[in-house]
Amino acid sequence: MAKSKSIILIHGNFVNNTSWTDWKGYYEQKGYTVYTPANPGHEGSPAELRSKVHPDLTKTGFVDVVNNIAKIIDRLPEKPLVVGHSMAGMATMKLVEMGKAAAGVSIDGAPPKNVFPPFTTLKSVISAFGFFSSTDYFMGSGEWYNTRFFNTLPESERPKAFDRVAVPESYKVSRELVLNSFSNINFNRPHAPLLFIGGGNDHIFPASLTKTLANKYSDKASKVDLKIFDDKSHFICGEPGWEKVADHILNWYENL
Repeated sequence: MAKSKSIILIHGNFVNNTSWTDWKGYYEQKGYTVYTPANPGHEGSPAELRSKVHPDLTKTGFVDVVNNIAKIIDRLPEKPLVVGHSMAGMATMKLVEMGKAAAGVSIDGAPPKNVFPPFTTLKSVISAFGFFSSTDYFMGSGEWYNTRFFNTLPESERPKAFDRVAVPESYKVSRELVLNSFSNINFNRPHAPLLFIGGGNDHIFPASLTKTLANKYSDKASKVDLKIFDDKSHFICGEPGWEKVADHILNWYENL
């Protein structure tokens, strides 16, 4: 297949597009045009967003995230390679289903509405749905990030990671993932190539879930691949060694 030279990197929940800064430079050095859009309500630096929540944050749902990326893709000269982390792994699956991507990569991806998550996932992120909250949005504490994101980092590095990436999150994104029919995936439909990447030390979406998602796809003519990095956490795109993950994706894509 003729390879697109465009890549879109989509950030997941609880971080924003600044989490892709190193990846953007890394892929640009390899000759790609790389886009790292902020999801609606996530524009700005993490420190600024923590001190003053974006006015559009609480309006933003999963449907808005996907449609925002789809509009960006429609303005590009070619279909891009779409890479999404966490919630955006599911957004990638949806964009592939919509025919928007040359290929898609889901890293530690969230499940669609029609795949029930494991209990460990529900326990990790139930507070991010805000079903019993008196607040308008979710902001994870340092301890929440330490146990869900930064569990493989040395303790001395965790506060720095929090300062660098942590942002408030809309309850509506998580709610639409589990409640809105838009968040279903048709696993029988032919689709562009998909790569699923999981972290063996992920405390939000365990590797077993990543394997389940990859194995759900049933069209024999469509390519689905799987790679588990045993030592990686949910912070797989930011913790030391992220280059191995980035290289694996590009090697997979360039050899399709």
